[in-house]
Order: sequence, then structure tokens, then C-alpha cells
Amino acid sequence: MRKYLGFLKCSSVVIKVAAWIFLFFGIVGSASLFLGKVPGNPRWLGAVILVFYTFMFFFFFFVAKIADILVKIINAIQKD
Repeated sequence: MRKYLGFLKCSSVVIKVAAWIFLFFGIVGSASLFLGKVPGNPRWLGAVILVFYTFMFFFFFFVAKIADILVKIINAIQKD
């Protein structure tokens, strides 16, 4: 199990970066809809997009936190 610690740490960082990218895309997309930069789309669609991307951010961030906790558990087990 010790050989997978590097993979878990690296994947946790990658997932956190992906989560922040999703949040950034959600904010930019919803802001463009709120401000009326995209013609032909209603402004309430910006709120829907923001909620969706925020959910995806928290989901990915939660998965990364689980990986961090798993690394701590494996380290604690290996010390005993």
C-alpha cells in the first residue's frame, strides 16, 4: 500500500487544480450570461451554470480531500 502514496498525493493535487478550473469556468460563464454578453440566452441561465459548476467544484474538492485523508491513514498505519 505504501507504493501508492505518491500516486494518491499527485492525483489529489491534480483533482484540486481541476476543481479550481471548474469553478473559474463557472464564474466566467455565469458572469458573461449575467452581464448579457451572450445574446439569445436568458440571464437566469447564468445562475444555473454557476450552481452546476459550483457543485462540480465541491465534488472534486471533496474527492481530493478523501485522497488526502487516505494518505494520512496509510502513513499512520505504516508507523505502527
